[in-house]
Amino acid sequence: MLASLSLLVPPASPSQFLSLNRLSHFHFSPSIPVSDLLRVTSRRLAWATKTQSITTMATGEDECVGNVKVQLAKLFEASLKVTVPNEPDVEPLVAACTGKFGDYQCNNAMGLWSKIKGKGTQFRGPPAVGEAIKNNLPTSEMIESCSVAGPGFVNVVLSKNWMAKTIQKMLIEGIDTWAPMPPVKRAVVDFSSPNIAKEMHVGHLRSTIIGDTLARMLEFSKVEVLRRNHVGDWGTQFGMLIEFLFEKFPNFEDANETAIGDLQAFYKASKQRFDADPAFKERAQQAVVRLQGGEDKYRRAWAQICEISRNEFHKVYQRLGVHLEEKGESFYNPYIPEVIEALTRQGLVEESQGARVIFIEGVNIPLIVVKSDGGFNYASTDLAALWYRLNEEKADWIIYVTDVGQQQHFDMFFKAAKRAGWLPHDDGSYPKTSHVGFGLVLGEDGKRFRTRNTEVVRLVDLLDEAKSRSKAALIERGKGEEWTEEEIESTAEAVGYGAVKYADLKNNRLTNYTFNFDQMLNDKGNTAVYLLYAHARICSIIRRSGKDIEELKNKGTVVLGHKDERDLGLHLLHFAEVVEEACTNLLPNVLCDYLYNLSEIFSKFYSNPECKVIGSDMETSRLLLCEATAVVMRKCFNLLGITPIYKI
Repeated sequence: MLASLSLLVPPASPSQFLSLNRLSHFHFSPSIPVSDLLRVTSRRLAWATKTQSITTMATGEDECVGNVKVQLAKLFEASLKVTVPNEPDVEPLVAACTGKFGDYQCNNAMGLWSKIKGKGTQFRGPPAVGEAIKNNLPTSEMIESCSVAGPGFVNVVLSKNWMAKTIQKMLIEGIDTWAPMPPVKRAVVDFSSPNIAKEMHVGHLRSTIIGDTLARMLEFSKVEVLRRNHVGDWGTQFGMLIEFLFEKFPNFEDANETAIGDLQAFYKASKQRFDADPAFKERAQQAVVRLQGGEDKYRRAWAQICEISRNEFHKVYQRLGVHLEEKGESFYNPYIPEVIEALTRQGLVEESQGARVIFIEGVNIPLIVVKSDGGFNYASTDLAALWYRLNEEKADWIIYVTDVGQQQHFDMFFKAAKRAGWLPHDDGSYPKTSHVGFGLVLGEDGKRFRTRNTEVVRLVDLLDEAKSRSKAALIERGKGEEWTEEEIESTAEAVGYGAVKYADLKNNRLTNYTFNFDQMLNDKGNTAVYLLYAHARICSIIRRSGKDIEELKNKGTVVLGHKDERDLGLHLLHFAEVVEEACTNLLPNVLCDYLYNLSEIFSKFYSNPECKVIGSDMETSRLLLCEATAVVMRKCFNLLGITPIYKI
């Protein structure tokens, strides 16, 4: 069986950087017998759901050392058990607060009062419940004081000494000790997806950048992440591409990207020929059959076209520092017939107007899984891929990063999987699937970002221009005379590429945003340039002190005596819960907001004459605060896929 699969399944690419269009459709069904392989694991089609809650990411005391909110929730959980012993499983509602009354707040009193009033309770309203919650809190070194405000809100002021010790411990043990711990062992992040034989354009930017950041956040959270490109490397378009390749290059194996030239032009020319020349069209259709049948010449031509595209895509991924692993349509295609058959045996697949479909409750149109001509489509492949990811790769969380226009497809696809018993009906249980939708990249005219001749903007050109503009700005500031060429090049790349990424990620992904070089490369305001320069300035402060920061970490002591020092320390301590929020809700902009606010709070601290760093009595403590800020900023940059700079 495995031997037959190796002959019939298109060969896997050795490259880890291929990415193609997930939306290409199939018009043929390969007669590949994978029933033996599928029957071995068919019992797993009804996946046993894991009922782990997603309301909190941390699950053990050692797993939440950096998450203040989780640690406080544990204290309030103990208090609630004493306060209302007859109300089991009350979830502590703890949140950071910006008011003058405290650093964090527990908001359970009002909800509890609505549950217990009329049950003979001793309490006389939410404020009394709040007082009891406060009084029943276990003693903890992390809490300096508590108070009750309004309808029972319990406000907590953290201990400055505990905050300082926690920050210093992070400096010694590393920022990874502040990582969230989600109840997920393995996740698939499916992202990027440009087309074979087409250039990557600005439309692929968002999926690539957002997907990479989500993968990085999960990896930081100790999740094994399978970075997948569900590549569009199989379908009828390859018939016309192969025939056009044969026509233009009789010795096709000698053809390379230099000989073929513009991939986009090659694709367009083959499509024009297909539409205009009936004889060519017939040869192209025969080429599909021969490719499907495994004929060697056609397989080699198919592989050649994919490899040429792969090399072009690699240039973009190399610039962006993005790693992807290919498992495309050609990989999942052999699994489709038996997956559809298994769903049919379950009674899910029905005939409708010549097609085979799955009806979804509450949706007017069915999910077509086999077209009326017998061909497969996007839904067919997605179902086969999901089956494989759940049963073979054993993923707990499968995340799809595509534009918001595909939301309905994913809603229907996920509901079909739930009907099949592959996924639990409860969205709070695992395994689970999530669609991460995103809006358009717009030009200055408010329309889809294109060049002046209405062509889409090539992504490699856009990235090169960002680097070029960044380099020009460095030269203008006189760095050409001060720095080596290597320093200028590396800084221009870090700033230019980082500016493009941050301009995208700082927006809520569901919204459209306008692409503007001048704004994203501005060194003022909420831009990567401003943040990278802020980090470099902090590094400069530490260098100018002449002190060995590693020695200070072990021998010095952090003190949060001044209000601005405490404000900075408190924001540093928010890091773990912010990453958790961004990760849980799949929203990178939450991390961007945190990073920008951190830079602003540090600036306020450093510019205050009362918080002088170098040469002050508190120099050691304040240098350690500078280092803690730089460490957290660097981790934020890392999660966003941005390379930090250390001097300006």
